[in-house]
Amino acid sequence: MATPSKRRLITGGFCIVLTGCVSQGSYNELEARNVQLEQQVSAQSRQLAADQAQIARLQGAIKYTIESDLLFPPGSWKMSAEGKEIISKMAAKLAPTQQNKIVVNGYTDNAPIGPELEKQGITSNQVLSEKRAEAVKQFLISQGMEPDLVIAVGHGETHPVAENDTVKGRSQNRRVELTLGG
Repeated sequence: MATPSKRRLITGGFCIVLTGCVSQGSYNELEARNVQLEQQVSAQSRQLAADQAQIARLQGAIKYTIESDLLFPPGSWKMSAEGKEIISKMAAKLAPTQQNKIVVNGYTDNAPIGPELEKQGITSNQVLSEKRAEAVKQFLISQGMEPDLVIAVGHGETHPVAENDTVKGRSQNRRVELTLGG
């Protein structure tokens, strides 16, 4: 049997635990706030990804560059959910008034094609860049772009914009450029 001092200690421990609890209403408010903050972080992450894309004005045209890592999982030409979201936002703005051609240019780094891609019939960076450009083209069309005004071209590892001897450089070279107008 516990002595009175031990009971107080046990009871005192209970009080500490109970005083550390919050009401169900407070808990629900905290949980709702947590969900709200998680949604804000997710939205900011998506915006950051979109901001990593670059827009450049060319003579009579606009070039929109997106790192392939934002559009495709590594070693794939099938668009990711994040990639579809980025392209769908662009298509939503362009499709209603589209009058000019959009050329989807796909580029890769110079890293050799891996065995997994080879099993899928992708034998070179040229073929991978063509498949990626075609995937973006087909997605643009599915989002309301005029099929006759969207062209896909793969360039493989030609025309690098950075050195291929660093991770950052290879990442910059894996890209999709959408050229509008011109």
